[in-house]
Amino acid sequence: MPIITKRDEVLNIYKEAAQKGWVIPCLCTENLTTTEAIIEAASEFAKEKGLKSVPVTLAITVQYEHRSQSRYYTHSRNWETGLKLFQADAQVLMREGGGYENVDLLLHLDHVQHDLDAELCDSDLSAFSTIMYDASNLPLEENIAKTRAFVEKKGKEIMIEGACDEIIDAGGEAHNDITTAEKCSDYMKRTGVDMVVANLGTEHRASGKDLQYHGEAARAIREEIGPKIVLHGTSSVPNEQVRRLFADGVCKVNIWTALERDASPELFAFLVRNASKAAGPGMVEKLCQEGYLTEKCATGEKEALTAFTTTARQDIIFQVMKRMVREYLDMWYVL
Repeated sequence: MPIITKRDEVLNIYKEAAQKGWVIPCLCTENLTTTEAIIEAASEFAKEKGLKSVPVTLAITVQYEHRSQSRYYTHSRNWETGLKLFQADAQVLMREGGGYENVDLLLHLDHVQHDLDAELCDSDLSAFSTIMYDASNLPLEENIAKTRAFVEKKGKEIMIEGACDEIIDAGGEAHNDITTAEKCSDYMKRTGVDMVVANLGTEHRASGKDLQYHGEAARAIREEIGPKIVLHGTSSVPNEQVRRLFADGVCKVNIWTALERDASPELFAFLVRNASKAAGPGMVEKLCQEGYLTEKCATGEKEALTAFTTTARQDIIFQVMKRMVREYLDMWYVL
């Protein structure tokens, strides 16, 4: 079906997901390969489970300094061009007759900065389903004031989530305190946001040595605000905890790093195993002489379309990402 953007319809999707105990995955992208892998994984899941449709969220950051995904969507590194390409890809894939009519696609703007993305925040947001308004680099009271003003301005137009913590370092080198239930409840009441991004100790907020999901903190927050928690980062969360995130009050999980990080090794392995086909026997011989490859790679095979094309490399990434997205759906969309 078409991309779902009307606020009441988006709210209804979250309401129905809550009734089923589903956590809606929010998967970030910065290229067409990732975009289509996400949508196809959801479509295949729906077909195999005999479902008319399933929801999935496709997300992108804009001028978020930690990672501007819209800039990386295009080699021009123009955030506005990248954002338009992101939207266009989604619209073309989700058109009638495009093969993905069994996906309820939500478009999410992630980590939209209160200052750097001011132009975007003031624009027409009706083409998007949800937005994370991020004022977390400000002291809490300023964060609350900025977020409340944005909700008052755009809250009738789009579903909004906010971050109730001051993020000292989004890169994860600095320690940030775990969100308390009292703080989260106060933030939600005073800002009027629909969902809250809480610091529960995953890699979005914690330093490398401190990665630990604090389910007890999530459950305390759930008691105050219900299942309206957004979690950023799941790589540090064991699967047994990932499966029960909705019971902890989590309704949405944002994922990106794991998709890119875990797909890369499989591409690397493919290229090494098909070194001659991918780079030619001359380059393989050179790398063997330099000690980077072993003689096992020197098969003498000529370059082949099945290995040296961009399509061949992208297909490896596509299949890995699709499999990973499917694994999230299998964990969170329990029938």
